[in-house]
Amino acid sequence: MSALELVLAGPQETAAFGARLGALLRAGDLLVLAGDLGAGKTTLTRGLAEGLGVRGPVTSPTFVIARVHPSLRGGPPLVHVDAYRLGSLAEVDDLDLDASAEQAVTVVEWGRGLVEELAGERLEVDLLRPHGASGAASDEVPVEPRTVRLRGIGARWAGLAGDLGLDGGTDPGPGPGPDPV
Repeated sequence: MSALELVLAGPQETAAFGARLGALLRAGDLLVLAGDLGAGKTTLTRGLAEGLGVRGPVTSPTFVIARVHPSLRGGPPLVHVDAYRLGSLAEVDDLDLDASAEQAVTVVEWGRGLVEELAGERLEVDLLRPHGASGAASDEVPVEPRTVRLRGIGARWAGLAGDLGLDGGTDPGPGPGPDPV
């Protein structure tokens, strides 16, 4: 699958898209989320959890590193990981994520370069948010909309655009917005 890019108007639309995507996920799926602080990684994961039908609440696991959310309807659990504080592959290995990878949906925030070996196929999700008028990264309140770029690695994700009901692999969203950083 080539990159699929869509523009989402804000947090509610990000969570709603996550719910649509979550409804398509199955045991063994690995999603690797990337984006600046405040870009919407945890918001997207909340939507994924809703679509999967797992027990919440889903909050950022920054300090606990990983949380398991059991299914409320007999589906796979959601393993939600925040790799922001992890500095090496050895620290990722210590989490034993591979022990549950085949039975769960695993979502790893800040996981690029650390967790790709957990599954031969994965969905990489970049959440890009525009910054203030200067265009410089800062702690400013994000300006909406945000851009979500999906890139599937492996055959599992080949039909994702169609499965999500996106015409031609892209969703023009609410209209033109600021260029993502």
